[in-house]
Amino acid sequence: MRHVLVDHARAKRSAKRGGGRAAVSLDIDEALAYWESDHTDLLALHEALERLNEKDPQLNDIVELRFFGGLTAEETGSALGLTERQVGLGWSFARGWLHRELQRGTHE
Repeated sequence: MRHVLVDHARAKRSAKRGGGRAAVSLDIDEALAYWESDHTDLLALHEALERLNEKDPQLNDIVELRFFGGLTAEETGSALGLTERQVGLGWSFARGWLHRELQRGTHE
């Protein structure tokens, strides 16, 4: 889901700049509207997640499963072979780290 949203956001940004790409006819406009209404730059989030993956792939997996996949902590733990507590701690740390990264990106 993350990659579908990122690809659609890239296409939309390209079209705004005269990219001339054909519109993607997937039913994800509602999801993108959510991102835009929350003032979250999906591409900035994607780039931050790429940096997180370089530092700690397991944290990246937790974020992808919880945030993009909609899995619970228990389901994420089962998928990754972690306890629910480990997922909770990783989720909290990753959210804080991502928040700092996204804030840093808006102030540079």
